[in-house]
Formats: sequence, C-alpha cells, structure tokens
Amino acid sequence: MAGRRPIESILVDMDGVLVHEGVPVPGAADFVRRLRESGKKFQILTNNSIYTPRDLCARLHAAGLDVPEEAVWTSALATAQFLTDQAPGGSAFVLGEAGLTTALHEAGYVLTDQQPDYVVLGETRTYSFSAITTAIRILGTGARFVATNPDTVGPSPEGPLPACGAIAALITTATGKEPYFVGKPNPLMMRSALNRIAAHSETTMIIGDRMDTDIRSGIEAGLRTALVLSGVTTRADVDRYPYKPSLVVDSVADLIDEL
Repeated sequence: MAGRRPIESILVDMDGVLVHEGVPVPGAADFVRRLRESGKKFQILTNNSIYTPRDLCARLHAAGLDVPEEAVWTSALATAQFLTDQAPGGSAFVLGEAGLTTALHEAGYVLTDQQPDYVVLGETRTYSFSAITTAIRILGTGARFVATNPDTVGPSPEGPLPACGAIAALITTATGKEPYFVGKPNPLMMRSALNRIAAHSETTMIIGDRMDTDIRSGIEAGLRTALVLSGVTTRADVDRYPYKPSLVVDSVADLIDEL
C-alpha cells in the first residue's frame, strides 16, 4: 500500500468482525471507540436485512459497542435505495421482516400483493410457504425479482438456517427468474455506503471476515481491504481465492493503532 493516499473512511462488516453470535469480538469495543475518536468517516455494514438500524444499534449497545444509528448501513437500506433509483414510488410484494419493510416504506414504496412492480426477498427467521407461493405466482405475471443478499445460510444458536440466497434459488427454480442481489458481494452495496458518507474509494478501507463477500466486493469497488480472522475465514483459506486482501489480521484489535 506504499504510496497510496491515507485512509480517511472505513467500512466495517458487523457479524464476525465486531460481534459473533451477539458476543463482542475481543477488542471490538476499543476499536469502535477509537474509530469514533479518530474523526474518520465510517459505516457499519451488514447483509442482514431483518433488523432496522435502530434495532441493530440497540443490539450493538447491549454488546458494549457504542455505534450511532446513522452509521449503520444494511442490505435492506441499500435495496430500498436501489429500487427508488430504478422505479421511484413503486410497489413491491415483500418476503422479509421489519428491517426491509420499514426501509421500503420510508422510501415511498407501497407494499402489496396486487400487481406489484417487484417481488423483494429478504431475510426472515420464519419463511412462509404460502408467501413463497404467492411470490412465485406474482413473478409469473411479469413482476421483477430483487433480493437483499445471496447468503445461502445464516447463523443461529441452534445451527445454520436457510437464508435469502437459498430461498431465492427455490423461487428461481420454480419461475426461471434470477433475482438481482443488492447486498455484498455486489459492489453496489459498497458504493451506496460510500455515497452516504461522501467518501472516496481511493481513501477507504473495508474490514471484513469473508473473502467471498467483504473482500471481493471491496476489491471490485476499488477499496483497500482488511481481512480479520475472527469470523468464518482462516489464514489457510486465503490462498484458495484468486484475489487477496491488502492485509490480514487476527481481529479489529490489531487495527486500533492504524486509526
């Protein structure tokens, strides 16, 4: 990274970087505190579309992490922004929870099952077979298909749960329609977060724990990338990919002195 401009803005993935199953990663509280003191612009990113930013801030606060609501950027918010850019004031049939429905309402979208412009698929812990059937039938009438993220499984205390990407695959098999995924690794998620804080890709770093989403989308968006090993990726995993992060550290605790 020699010769490159100093880092002025930071994007930080949440799960596996700051918290793991609701428990703060060691050093995460000090990292967030130092990040806020540094004056650098930042956003906390998550592909999880279940919760609103307010909900997530409450969860982070309970874990000892003091993050302002305006610093949280979710795939639900990015999806709502994408739809507003594509079809302002449109309508959608939504499979998801409050994080997604609230974002779409605030973007001026009408949520309906009566000839909507889009079927929008997000995360939920209780996917309804009836709602999936309705989505399949609506797509058959010409609605367009958008999904918040391609993650196929999500974590839970009991073990893995089917996530947005898995349900999207089911719907695609039934309809032949592929969704447009807005969340990571789509660099659109990075670009929308950068625009939100008026940051430039040349002076921004993304910190994440997944090579296939965080690091890939960061590289494709032109950011510097830091992989932390506090989540799902091991150091041995890195060499399996055709791209590599700018640096690899054990956790965000190792990045505090860089802020």
